[in-house]
Amino acid sequence: MLAIFKKEINQFFSSITGYVAIILFLLANGLFLFVFPDTSLLDTGYANLDPLFDLAPLLYLLLIPAITMRSFADEFKTGTMELLSTKPLGGWDVVMGKFFSSLLIVVISLLPTVIYYFAIRQLSVNPQLLDNGGIIGSYVGLLLLGATFTAIGVWSSSLTANAMVAFLIALFTCFIFYNGFDALSKIPSFSGGADYYLQMAGIKFHYLSVSRGVIDSRDVIYFLSVSGLMLYLTKLSLQRKLWQNG
Repeated sequence: MLAIFKKEINQFFSSITGYVAIILFLLANGLFLFVFPDTSLLDTGYANLDPLFDLAPLLYLLLIPAITMRSFADEFKTGTMELLSTKPLGGWDVVMGKFFSSLLIVVISLLPTVIYYFAIRQLSVNPQLLDNGGIIGSYVGLLLLGATFTAIGVWSSSLTANAMVAFLIALFTCFIFYNGFDALSKIPSFSGGADYYLQMAGIKFHYLSVSRGVIDSRDVIYFLSVSGLMLYLTKLSLQRKLWQNG
């Protein structure tokens, strides 16, 4: 797994694509949080990072599929997937190596946003009033969200040899998991009980729950379960493709 992990990290940062993806993510955050008046942290009148945590999941819908879309698609396209299968690596070694390398890149993209916390703290009249618990919870929520989106992206890449198709599948699936169930719950025919369970099936419900600053084990289990399911489906997809090609 470690060999796959190192290979993926080196490959990502050996091309300008990786840097561009992260820079665009941070640039978009900076513009929305400090330049555009409707979402600017400076114009809210409150010392908090709520706009960041509202915006980041939407940007992740584009960033993470862009990071993961080549994970397996390029291996299929170049024919190196068959080569990997001949090496002393288990199926889980390949899947987890791809997953953790992509997740590390997501974490790297998130780390510079910590500067926003210190900026708000310096600008605040009373820094002691900052909701540190809520901010920490929101960052934990973003990490869990990033891990789930990464697992979905890796799975999407295992379905096709076309990186752009993998990107679109990941974008659509992440959107459905994040916002689709919440939107379905608002249909009048589901009101009165089913709406609550539909919300619970979606990522947004659990992300908002963690963002309140209380780390509930049920939310953590949800994120880990969805991530685990997508990684398991990735392994099954690889086995099917290798069996067909064999």
